[in-house]
Amino acid sequence: MLNTTNKLCHTLTILVSSLLVALASIATASANTIYTWVDSNGVTHYSQQPPSQTESTTSKTATNKLYSEDIEPKPIGTVAPLKPLPQNKQASELEKKAAAIHLADKQQAQQVCENAKHSLKVLTTHTKLNKKNNKTGEVMAMTEEQRQASIAEQNERIRLFCKT
Repeated sequence: MLNTTNKLCHTLTILVSSLLVALASIATASANTIYTWVDSNGVTHYSQQPPSQTESTTSKTATNKLYSEDIEPKPIGTVAPLKPLPQNKQASELEKKAAAIHLADKQQAQQVCENAKHSLKVLTTHTKLNKKNNKTGEVMAMTEEQRQASIAEQNERIRLFCKT
Protein backbone atom coordinates (compact mmCIF):
# COMPACT_ATOMS: atom_id res chain seq x y z
CA MET A 1 0.00 0.00 0.00
CA LEU A 2 2.82 2.36 0.87
CA ASN A 3 4.58 1.51 -2.37
CA THR A 4 1.46 2.47 -4.40
CA THR A 5 1.19 5.82 -2.61
CA ASN A 6 4.84 6.60 -3.30
CA LYS A 7 4.38 5.78 -6.98
CA LEU A 8 1.31 8.01 -7.15
CA CYS A 9 3.15 10.92 -5.48
CA HIS A 10 6.13 10.41 -7.78
CA THR A 11 3.88 10.37 -10.88
CA LEU A 12 2.02 13.45 -9.66
CA THR A 13 5.31 15.28 -9.02
CA ILE A 14 6.55 14.48 -12.54
CA LEU A 15 3.24 15.62 -14.03
CA VAL A 16 3.26 18.94 -12.15
CA SER A 17 6.92 19.54 -13.04
CA SER A 18 6.24 18.85 -16.71
CA LEU A 19 3.30 21.22 -16.63
CA LEU A 20 5.39 24.00 -15.08
CA VAL A 21 8.15 23.54 -17.67
CA ALA A 22 5.57 23.65 -20.48
CA LEU A 23 4.01 26.83 -19.12
CA ALA A 24 7.40 28.51 -18.74
CA SER A 25 8.35 27.68 -22.33
CA ILE A 26 5.04 29.04 -23.62
CA ALA A 27 5.54 32.30 -21.72
CA THR A 28 8.98 32.86 -23.24
CA ALA A 29 7.84 31.85 -26.72
CA SER A 30 5.00 34.38 -26.71
CA ALA A 31 7.39 37.33 -26.35
CA ASN A 32 8.08 38.70 -29.83
CA THR A 33 11.00 40.84 -30.88
CA ILE A 34 10.06 43.96 -32.81
CA TYR A 35 12.74 45.67 -34.87
CA THR A 36 12.56 49.40 -35.58
CA TRP A 37 14.67 51.42 -37.99
CA VAL A 38 14.49 54.60 -40.04
CA ASP A 39 15.23 54.26 -43.75
CA SER A 40 17.05 56.75 -45.97
CA ASN A 41 13.74 58.50 -46.77
CA GLY A 42 13.08 59.15 -43.08
CA VAL A 43 10.31 56.53 -42.80
CA THR A 44 10.22 54.59 -39.53
CA HIS A 45 9.69 50.86 -39.99
CA TYR A 46 8.45 48.30 -37.46
CA SER A 47 8.86 44.59 -38.18
CA GLN A 48 9.27 41.22 -36.52
CA GLN A 49 12.02 40.51 -39.06
CA PRO A 50 15.34 42.36 -38.91
CA PRO A 51 15.93 44.74 -41.82
CA SER A 52 17.59 43.30 -44.90
CA GLN A 53 21.24 44.11 -45.61
CA THR A 54 20.29 46.84 -48.13
CA GLU A 55 17.88 48.45 -45.68
CA SER A 56 20.29 48.35 -42.77
CA THR A 57 23.19 49.85 -44.75
CA THR A 58 21.07 52.74 -46.06
CA SER A 59 19.29 53.46 -42.77
CA LYS A 60 20.15 56.65 -40.92
CA THR A 61 20.17 55.06 -37.47
CA ALA A 62 20.91 51.65 -36.06
CA THR A 63 18.25 49.01 -35.73
CA ASN A 64 16.61 48.98 -32.32
CA LYS A 65 15.01 45.94 -30.72
CA LEU A 66 11.82 46.12 -28.72
CA TYR A 67 10.13 43.23 -27.00
CA SER A 68 6.38 42.86 -27.16
CA GLU A 69 6.01 42.36 -23.41
CA ASP A 70 7.80 45.69 -22.83
CA ILE A 71 5.38 47.68 -25.00
CA GLU A 72 2.56 49.07 -22.95
CA PRO A 73 -0.73 49.35 -24.85
CA LYS A 74 -2.42 52.72 -24.82
CA PRO A 75 -5.75 52.87 -22.99
CA ILE A 76 -8.76 52.98 -25.27
CA GLY A 77 -11.55 55.50 -24.87
CA THR A 78 -10.03 57.45 -22.02
CA VAL A 79 -9.46 60.73 -23.81
CA ALA A 80 -12.32 63.13 -23.26
CA PRO A 81 -13.59 64.90 -26.38
CA LEU A 82 -12.63 68.52 -26.70
CA LYS A 83 -15.28 71.18 -26.46
CA PRO A 84 -15.83 72.90 -29.78
CA LEU A 85 -14.25 76.31 -29.98
CA PRO A 86 -16.72 79.18 -30.12
CA GLN A 87 -17.40 80.10 -33.72
CA ASN A 88 -16.87 83.58 -35.01
CA LYS A 89 -20.31 85.19 -35.04
CA GLN A 90 -19.75 86.99 -38.34
CA ALA A 91 -21.87 85.57 -41.13
CA SER A 92 -19.99 83.88 -43.96
CA GLU A 93 -20.63 84.76 -47.60
CA LEU A 94 -22.74 81.62 -48.01
CA GLU A 95 -24.84 82.53 -44.98
CA LYS A 96 -25.33 86.07 -46.33
CA LYS A 97 -26.47 84.71 -49.72
CA ALA A 98 -28.85 82.27 -48.02
CA ALA A 99 -30.31 85.09 -45.91
CA ALA A 100 -30.78 87.21 -49.05
CA ILE A 101 -32.61 84.35 -50.79
CA HIS A 102 -34.82 83.91 -47.70
CA LEU A 103 -35.77 87.59 -47.79
CA ALA A 104 -36.27 87.79 -51.56
CA ASP A 105 -38.06 84.52 -52.29
CA LYS A 106 -39.21 82.21 -49.50
CA GLN A 107 -40.54 79.71 -52.04
CA GLN A 108 -37.10 79.39 -53.66
CA ALA A 109 -35.52 78.92 -50.23
CA GLN A 110 -38.05 76.18 -49.44
CA GLN A 111 -37.26 74.47 -52.78
CA VAL A 112 -33.51 74.54 -52.04
CA CYS A 113 -34.29 73.03 -48.63
CA GLU A 114 -36.38 70.20 -50.12
CA ASN A 115 -33.76 69.46 -52.81
CA ALA A 116 -31.00 69.34 -50.19
CA LYS A 117 -33.01 66.93 -48.02
CA HIS A 118 -33.68 64.66 -51.01
CA SER A 119 -30.03 64.72 -52.11
CA LEU A 120 -28.88 63.96 -48.57
CA LYS A 121 -31.26 61.00 -48.38
CA VAL A 122 -29.89 59.59 -51.66
CA LEU A 123 -26.28 60.17 -50.59
CA THR A 124 -26.73 58.47 -47.23
CA THR A 125 -28.76 55.47 -48.44
CA HIS A 126 -26.60 54.61 -51.48
CA THR A 127 -22.86 54.07 -51.51
CA LYS A 128 -22.29 53.46 -55.23
CA LEU A 129 -23.30 56.61 -57.07
CA ASN A 130 -22.44 58.18 -60.40
CA LYS A 131 -21.78 61.87 -60.96
CA LYS A 132 -21.75 63.85 -64.20
CA ASN A 133 -18.66 65.96 -64.82
CA ASN A 134 -19.89 69.51 -65.58
CA LYS A 135 -16.90 70.29 -67.83
CA THR A 136 -16.75 67.15 -69.98
CA GLY A 137 -20.28 65.83 -69.54
CA GLU A 138 -18.81 62.40 -68.76
CA VAL A 139 -20.56 60.23 -66.15
CA MET A 140 -18.11 58.79 -63.62
CA ALA A 141 -18.37 56.74 -60.43
CA MET A 142 -18.36 58.93 -57.32
CA THR A 143 -15.54 58.20 -54.89
CA GLU A 144 -16.21 57.86 -51.17
CA GLU A 145 -14.39 61.16 -50.58
CA GLN A 146 -16.64 62.92 -53.10
CA ARG A 147 -19.72 61.33 -51.51
CA GLN A 148 -18.68 62.51 -48.04
CA ALA A 149 -17.99 66.02 -49.38
CA SER A 150 -21.46 66.07 -50.99
CA ILE A 151 -23.04 64.92 -47.73
CA ALA A 152 -21.32 67.78 -45.88
CA GLU A 153 -22.47 70.24 -48.59
CA GLN A 154 -26.10 69.07 -48.36
CA ASN A 155 -26.01 69.27 -44.56
CA GLU A 156 -24.80 72.87 -44.86
CA ARG A 157 -27.62 73.69 -47.31
CA ILE A 158 -30.15 72.16 -44.94
CA ARG A 159 -28.73 74.20 -42.06
CA LEU A 160 -28.96 77.42 -44.11
CA PHE A 161 -32.23 76.99 -45.99
CA CYS A 162 -34.43 74.78 -43.80
CA LYS A 163 -35.12 77.39 -41.16
CA THR A 164 -38.61 77.30 -39.73
